[in-house]
Amino acid sequence: MTVWARPATWWRSAIVLSAFLGIFLSNSSLVYFTIQSNVIVLGYFLAAIYWTARRDTADAPAPRLRGAAVLYITITGIVAHVLLNHGENPLPGLTSGDVVQHWSSFFLHYTTPVLVLGEWLLFSPRNASRWRDLPLWLSYPLGYALLTEARAILLPHFPVRYPYFFLDPTEKGYAWVGLQMVELVAEFAVLGALVIGLDRLGTRLRPRAPKPAEV
Repeated sequence: MTVWARPATWWRSAIVLSAFLGIFLSNSSLVYFTIQSNVIVLGYFLAAIYWTARRDTADAPAPRLRGAAVLYITITGIVAHVLLNHGENPLPGLTSGDVVQHWSSFFLHYTTPVLVLGEWLLFSPRNASRWRDLPLWLSYPLGYALLTEARAILLPHFPVRYPYFFLDPTEKGYAWVGLQMVELVAEFAVLGALVIGLDRLGTRLRPRAPKPAEV
């Protein structure tokens, strides 16, 4: 079976298509974590498809980067659904209002995160992440938040000063924003630990090959 006939390749191709459509149809800029995380996913899985095709293997490359991409896009999906959309059903918007932007949002916040998480759970390599990777993974969303605050102070006329309400100190002050950051980083740490735990659990649940009989 060639790599192009393997389910992993088709699944990763679906991830690339979903992330590309979400970004292409969106009217949002790279200043949003949503766009950045989807760009990371798009770049990683494009490279993964090329890498696996060149080496005729189904195993995805760069496990640490793969795990980071899983965490970031999962953060995107959860924050969008819970904090920004307040748990509302996204499906009705796909056929009403600004249909193009609703579809873009659906690809960016729902389809791509679900596909990426499924790829993480279903395809190899398994047990490739390490607990020591977690602080490294968390440095990116924390750095994004700190950079947003610094940019807003240094460039007050920047077109999108605060991409998300929980980073905006205008009404509740920087202490409130700092508390939001602490809470979110703690929640992201739990989510990252869950991502690593699922990777390791998936490995343990896979049936082991029988040992050869002793002569």
